[in-house]
Amino acid sequence: MPVRAPHIHRSLRGFCLGAFRFLHEDVARGAELPFAFEEHASLGRPALYEYRPLVRGYVETRAERLAAREDARLALEDLRREPSAAIFARAHAGPRPSEDAALFHSVLLPLLVSTAEGCGGFDWEDTAFERAYAELEASLYRGEHAYAAVAPLVGLSLGAAVELGNGIRVRAAAAGEVASYWPEAGGLLPQHFGREPDRLCVLELERALPPGSGEAPDAPGELADAVTALRLATAGAIAAGPVLFERLDWRPYGIRPVLPIAATIPGGEPTRLDQFRGRLTRDLLERLPAADDDPDLGEALDRWELSIFQEGAAGAEQLREALTALLGGADGLFAAALRAAILLGETGGERAELHAALQGDEPPADLVRRALVETLMHGDRARLVTTLDEALLGLRPRPTGYFALRAAAG
Repeated sequence: MPVRAPHIHRSLRGFCLGAFRFLHEDVARGAELPFAFEEHASLGRPALYEYRPLVRGYVETRAERLAAREDARLALEDLRREPSAAIFARAHAGPRPSEDAALFHSVLLPLLVSTAEGCGGFDWEDTAFERAYAELEASLYRGEHAYAAVAPLVGLSLGAAVELGNGIRVRAAAAGEVASYWPEAGGLLPQHFGREPDRLCVLELERALPPGSGEAPDAPGELADAVTALRLATAGAIAAGPVLFERLDWRPYGIRPVLPIAATIPGGEPTRLDQFRGRLTRDLLERLPAADDDPDLGEALDRWELSIFQEGAAGAEQLREALTALLGGADGLFAAALRAAILLGETGGERAELHAALQGDEPPADLVRRALVETLMHGDRARLVTTLDEALLGLRPRPTGYFALRAAAG
């Protein structure tokens, strides 16, 4: 294959050659390169056995010493000057990674591992390096980058993948998908993940990045919004994380923490995501950005989500404040409860019961959640409040709720 960037090819080849010599000398001095013993069986034929060197872990344990070498410094200098490597320089290699650390862990180290795996150890073969370099160059200079972030989900089960829009989906976790890209991830997964019925799913963000893009999406923020939408739609004890795993062009890109409010498991029971509640989650996620321009709506959402982690008086206070911010404002809790009762109740008797319950010492959490859902689905919160007041005065019919509209459409 023709080389598009000869200077990058030359410096990266020099780095890999120097690293091979360093690693080979380590082995010669007695360092143990672990091997896997694999059996390849086929019907009607004798089994074949293979010793496969486990070079990835061996290389990664020596990453700090490899990064300190002069050939690594020269390779990093060339990569820093390459505009197409900008997005790799912003890889999430740690809490505050430098560009050099990001480039080393997202470009140099994977290239070295891929070459060593192609060689079956540290006996150099040009063809193995050229194959690994061709894959890297194709990734560097492709028209657009394929970005993905995956976070483990707890508290949720589903029958089929559910699309939440804008590249976000809930799907079943593939066996070993995290470990295959991030072998060190075992201690970063939720307890019993992959073994319990409500711990078999992941929340995934997948997006194509335009050519020349130097920044990856705000995956922690977008996935946290998706968790909020799932909690609103299902009332389940759902959480994501505690970390999310990023890929760029199907290569490991970084590991980042999930926002604490999304990563904390609330009280309650696991739930199942069916297609109806999946559509509701998608609709809610589409409308959550309205809170950015409506401080009272943002306050209501924040208070409600905090309430699911608290019990007793503290949780009840959060719910009262959430309801007041949502539908009361300066008119206070009484007016908020009255408007919520009109919004949620189908009959006069039901509305009276809802109004009394929402003004009580412990407002029912599910009623506040439903009021938030209906308000978000109506779109314009200020107009909804006006509509509810006019309905109270008998000037117009009460607004039809989201669930009633869905039932009618069905």
